[in-house]
Order: sequence, then structure tokens, then C-alpha cells
Amino acid sequence: MTARDVPAAPAPATDVPPGPPAEAGWVPDVLGEGFEALTLPLADDDEGEVVATLVRYRPPDAVEVRPARAVLYLHGWNDYFFQVPLARYWHAQGAAFYALDLRKYGRSLRPHQTPNYVDDLAVYDEELDAAVDVVRAELGEHARLMVMAHSTGGLVAPLWAQRRPGVVSGMVLNAPWLELRGSTVLRTLSMPVVQALARTQPKAPLITTDPGFYARTIHVDHGGEWEYDTAWRPTPYFPVRPGWIQAILTGHARVARGLDLPFPVLVAVSARSVLQTRWREAMREADAVLDVDLLARRAVLLGPVVTVVRIAGGLHDLTLSRAPARERFYAEVTRWTAAYGWG
Repeated sequence: MTARDVPAAPAPATDVPPGPPAEAGWVPDVLGEGFEALTLPLADDDEGEVVATLVRYRPPDAVEVRPARAVLYLHGWNDYFFQVPLARYWHAQGAAFYALDLRKYGRSLRPHQTPNYVDDLAVYDEELDAAVDVVRAELGEHARLMVMAHSTGGLVAPLWAQRRPGVVSGMVLNAPWLELRGSTVLRTLSMPVVQALARTQPKAPLITTDPGFYARTIHVDHGGEWEYDTAWRPTPYFPVRPGWIQAILTGHARVARGLDLPFPVLVAVSARSVLQTRWREAMREADAVLDVDLLARRAVLLGPVVTVVRIAGGLHDLTLSRAPARERFYAEVTRWTAAYGWG
């Protein structure tokens, strides 16, 4: 990554579906029956208005009993919440289910914004705190809260929880992005270049190549099983930017020094990665995004009680894997939750 890889100016989001106004309260969500969305107003930033969006699952046939347990789900990069079976799984476990679309992602993305961009992962504390406040208001102060997070969300969530002792009872991390592909050495070598670019052109889109392999493994049009809004989760993905990369590398460095999360953590990853520059059918049963062996090694640095599970045939997002791997992932979550999950 060098300065010559950087075009002159950032490109804001265009043609994104409008989100509901903040004053609308809970409204029907794009996912259909049982799903509602709440816009969370946040402090303005240098681009103007900022919001996050909380989604909850309340099927119409649900018994009107206030659950004592809740799950808050956090998506990855170039992503948003659309995993309907995940919400149904947690509902069947007796937990209230919520999912958060972070600022400038998915339902929270606005046309004037640089998609997916922050220059400090701690910025997300504002919407995570706001989401917890909503959950507490609905379920009571004593309800147990488990956080489930995927990929970049799996980096954001532990760092936030470290700064918020006593809030979380347990955490499930689905292929969390805990280290740069290539390990600490590559991160250390990359940091000076990234810092230089982040100081001068933090939002300039870097020239990167997205071969679309991961999208090919999951989207129904390419042999996968899932549909999602390609305005919110495009292929090629939204540009990466120096300021954002610096925030990610800083988060990786913090994990590498070790966290001390006081609650049990489940880290689940695929049994193998297939990281190639050319398409391989094996990518349909492997992580084609991150180095899962490296993630497993980093996982034990999160706290004193960490369980690591490897899922044969799993994709980068284990909840989107083919049925056998997906079912094993849910079975492992169920078993772990019974032993550890709610603290």
C-alpha cells in the first residue's frame, strides 16, 4: 500500500435506500413479519447527521412474556443484519433478539456519508451504549445480555466490552477479525504507511481488488443460499480508506497485547481457510476472507475463559454456511450457552 494507490477524493454513498426518521419509533423492518427497526440518533460528525439502527425480532405468535435474556448482534464490514434464521434461533432459545446496524452501514447509511467509515473503533461506543439502553428499557436492568458479533464486529465488540465492565454476560464471536492476514509482522510493517496516509488523506479510497469470491459463496444468484440488499452489501465492496484501516490496525494491536474480558467467550471459526487469487470450488466450504488459524491463536488473548470451536465446511460467516456446517455451528452455540453463556 503506497501513496500512489490513492485517488484524489473520496466517493460518498449513492442510491442507498432511505431509513426511517428517528422520531418514527419502532417501525416495520425490511426483513418482514416479526422484525421492527428503531433509528437511534447520534451526535453529528464532520459529514453531518449520523444515526444507527436497532432491529428487534418479535414474531406475531410470541407469548407476551418479558424475557430475562437478550442477544445483541453486531455485523461485519461491508455488511448489515439480514440473517433471519439467526434471529429465529435465538428466539427459540428463549432470548430476546436485537441486531445493530452501525453508523454508515446498511439501514443506517445515508447518501451524504462515506460508507462504513470511522477513524476510531471507539466511536461505535455511542451506538452500542444506546442499543443497550433500549434493551434495558424494554427488558429491565437485570436482564442478562449476550453479544454476538461477526468479523469486524467481532473486533469492535470485545474492545467496547473491555471499556464497559459489567454490561455483558457472555460473547459469541463468529470469525472475529482479530488480526491482519499475515500476522503481527505485516501489521507492524504496514502501520507507518497507513498512518502517513491517514494523516493526509484519511478518506481517500484505496485501490483494492475484490474478486467477488465471498459473495459467490453466499448469494443465491451465484450458487449460495441467501439474498440481501446489494446497495447495502455491494460487490465489489465499498472502498477501504486509510483512516479506517488505521483504526482496524490499532484494534488488532490492542487485542495482541491481551484483553481481560471477565465473562466467557465463544470464538467459532471455519476449520480451514482458502485464500486464493483464483476461484476454487473449495471456497464454498471454507473461510475465503480471513486466516482462521491466526484467528484461533488470537482468540485466547481475549480473556481467561475462551472456548474455540472449528466448524468443518464453514464459510467466513458461519451462519451462512451450507446446512451441515450451519447446523453444527448452532449446536455448538447451544451447548456452550448451556454451560457458560449467561454468566
